[in-house]
Amino acid sequence: MARRRQTPELPTREAVLQFIRESPSPVGKREIARAFQLSGPDRGVIATCLDELEERGSIARGRGRRYVAGNRIPSVAVLDVVGIDEDGEPVVALSDERQADNPPHVYLMADRQRGRAPGPGDRILARLNRQSAGVYSAQIVRVLERRPLKVFGVFRSEGAGGVLEPADRRQKTEFLIAENHAGDAEDGELVACETLPGRVFGRPLAKVVERIGRESDPRSVAPLVIARNDIPDAFSEDALTQAERCGSAPMDNRADLRDVPLVTIDDETARDYDDAVWAEPDGDPGNPGGWHMVVAIADVAWYVRPDDALDRTARERGNSVYLPDRVVPMLPEPLSNGWCSLNPGEDRPCLAVDMWIDAKGRKRRHRFRRAMIRSAARLTYSRVQRARDGGEAEGIPNGIVEPLYGAFQLLLAAREERGAIDLDMPERRAVLDRHGAIERIERRVRHDSHRLIEEFMILANICAAETLRDSGQPCMYRLHDDPAPDRVVALRSFLQTLGLRLAGGQAVRPRHFAQLVRRLAGRPHAAAVQDAILRTQAKAEYGPENIGHFGLALRDYAHFTSPIRRYSDLLVHRGLIRGLRLGPGGLDADTGSRFKEIGAHISMTERRAMTAEREALDRLVTLFLVDRVGASFEARVTGVERFGLFVELEETGANGLLPVSALGEARFDYDERRMALVSHSSDRVFRLGDRLRVALAEANPATGSLLFNLPGVAPREFTAPGGRGPHRRPGAAGRHGRSPGSFQKKRSR
Repeated sequence: MARRRQTPELPTREAVLQFIRESPSPVGKREIARAFQLSGPDRGVIATCLDELEERGSIARGRGRRYVAGNRIPSVAVLDVVGIDEDGEPVVALSDERQADNPPHVYLMADRQRGRAPGPGDRILARLNRQSAGVYSAQIVRVLERRPLKVFGVFRSEGAGGVLEPADRRQKTEFLIAENHAGDAEDGELVACETLPGRVFGRPLAKVVERIGRESDPRSVAPLVIARNDIPDAFSEDALTQAERCGSAPMDNRADLRDVPLVTIDDETARDYDDAVWAEPDGDPGNPGGWHMVVAIADVAWYVRPDDALDRTARERGNSVYLPDRVVPMLPEPLSNGWCSLNPGEDRPCLAVDMWIDAKGRKRRHRFRRAMIRSAARLTYSRVQRARDGGEAEGIPNGIVEPLYGAFQLLLAAREERGAIDLDMPERRAVLDRHGAIERIERRVRHDSHRLIEEFMILANICAAETLRDSGQPCMYRLHDDPAPDRVVALRSFLQTLGLRLAGGQAVRPRHFAQLVRRLAGRPHAAAVQDAILRTQAKAEYGPENIGHFGLALRDYAHFTSPIRRYSDLLVHRGLIRGLRLGPGGLDADTGSRFKEIGAHISMTERRAMTAEREALDRLVTLFLVDRVGASFEARVTGVERFGLFVELEETGANGLLPVSALGEARFDYDERRMALVSHSSDRVFRLGDRLRVALAEANPATGSLLFNLPGVAPREFTAPGGRGPHRRPGAAGRHGRSPGSFQKKRSR
């Protein structure tokens, strides 16, 4: 974790409040701890202060667990129209991002004297009046900006024109499309539209600006997801020209490692190979039982120089995006699949790190070299694992596998010793045939060979971060903050209901989570507890201020091993080249001074990529199951909310909603401590981790979501608050018998 600093005294609540009040922007626990020079266990003081100040109303929590002084909701504010509700009314939100994760509910009052109602994309100035805690009404003062908003969905023919059924689960109403705005779209096509001025508080209007593909065609999923998430997918002419002109790198002063039988180990479907590995017993008599390892990473910094055309496009993209049927690469193909891919039998420039570990897996020393390698083989995880298990080893160089596993076993022991968290969260993937049809949805198998590569890469990343720290170079650290205290409290409360406990008190450390995970082995609710632990963790991000990596229990950590697909790694390579004087292509001073800004940007692009990847998989799973409506499946409860249960199918890993109304006539209360729905009239309880048999009620390809019910249980009609009669249940079908709503979980390391 972060290095220990000496602190003159611990801050009082008043001092923390004063710091937040004087800050020009929202601040998080990290900034506060840094301001008061706190580290390690002392940071718990900040968490306690923030909890007390928030409870008193002195501060308010915003987006990303950042805080502002309380009572900041202004009487006049700028609002953005972010959508339309089921009744055709504008949905508005404060434009000021400081009013964050727990924003107030703002209801726009009708003003039919001002012409048409503001529509999605419009920005207005409004007078706010507090109605109750967290609830405000807004009266329009004036419209500041009218701008079209891009919306996506399925075109449905209706009369001379049609309607747009939104692809966004949050959109609760359809858009009207006139005949002259349909753009030749056909019924059932996925389209992109721009919103148009409409009638006063009337149904929103839109026009088709792009036809994407058939709703039923899996090949339409990727273009839709790319467009919806604003992922750049076209390279500039300058970048393409520069990439085409690249060629083999000169030997110059590079170390010649072409005789070292380094191998790449990746998935069967991988197309770029940016890391190669090799190991041997350490011949140093002073290190009995130790190992010498080499990790060689493609020297992308040789080809992509600061602020050239390739660098600008790589920085904009931030990372590659991996979808089931394609990759949106960070770099053009001549580099990503060519000169920067460690193809077997071809000379490739690399940045290589030699690492020596002792018999307990602890690193003794390391060195970085700019080198030339020639990969001895392109291997896959499954082939390496079969060879390790005594199976067929054809095509694998002799003497390669056993040394790799020998070093891996020691690294694994060192990982367990330091208490890194290791959650076994199965992933799923869609397998498509060459025509784009979905063959199957399957769970990814995690072999020891996967963990082997992971441990080799983690150690290389540690070496990179330590080297940059010691050489005084800027470093784009991979940061993983401590879990929020309120989340730890909620987890402990849940664990108590299962007869489990999380050690550590207020100073909970990674090893306490690791110990809990080990105790879960064989328990019926092991998966549920791992889900709960995952939700407790903070999101990993990038930045130049080193706070350590909580999940890996590491003080210094940076991403070094994938510069083809992550801009953060390219920056780390440049820092190493500059700090170690390894030749051209090093970090420039201007870029180093903007690491905070760049870190925020590439953290965003990573989240954007993860969202797109999850969305694409959800949509493909929905298409795969659309013909199985009515079928029953074994499922596990992965989330519990007041409105229902999120379930995951055992067969495919598909996620969907089982609304509370589908649980029968009984009324259920939400028990937050037990993470359960508890019946009023019976002893029926639905808990996180429970195994259920569910039936697929609806599959909505437009939104990529699934809705379930319980076989043989009649759904209950319920009345909306205020006695306004029957109300559509959460996640219920729209006009085409399809449903919104799904749930996803994942945080990146």
